[in-house]
Amino acid sequence: MEVQSNNASMFRGGFSDPVFNAQSVFRRVMDALARPGSVVRFDDLTSPPAPLLPTVGSIAATLFDHDTRIWLDPALSRNGEVAGWLTFNTSAQLTLQSYDADFAVVADLESLPSLESFSQGTQEYPDRSTTLILQIDGLMGGRKLHLSGPGIEDVAAVAPKGLPEHFFDQWASNGARFPRGADVLLAAPEGIIGLPRTAKISLSGG
Repeated sequence: MEVQSNNASMFRGGFSDPVFNAQSVFRRVMDALARPGSVVRFDDLTSPPAPLLPTVGSIAATLFDHDTRIWLDPALSRNGEVAGWLTFNTSAQLTLQSYDADFAVVADLESLPSLESFSQGTQEYPDRSTTLILQIDGLMGGRKLHLSGPGIEDVAAVAPKGLPEHFFDQWASNGARFPRGADVLLAAPEGIIGLPRTAKISLSGG
């Protein structure tokens, strides 16, 4: 998918210290996925065009490269500045096919496609699945969730703000496909929460 934009903002807003900043963000992302439910905060962020969050721009500048295929939801793909910033700063390829994507970035969660519409990997190569980066309103203030599974001692309580109700049914189905399935990063302005496919979510009061 080729995006054209003449806006100069696509050339600005990258890391101030690309090597150091990328190493720092990489450690934070790995920590979030290794310890599901932990709130991992970011600093030294990128400054991408809105509505792409600086946390998401930082993850992209760290994990995406010329071999990476990205799927953007319509709210982002229609924005030439966002698409141009991502391709300029990461050299990644945009794809219209969600199932082909290594990473997917979703800003409009009410229109979140089924997790099954993204690559699930295979029994032999479960790592060949899509990692979804979901932009949420905040890491606190939402419905209380209880997480359990590998990397969690007993139960972790989190309350990310902005997840739609249909996400939870999707997540239960995603876990049932293990070892296949998608991994998710919940990205808010202040940081991220990792949801690897092994994490089980119980709704508060359910």
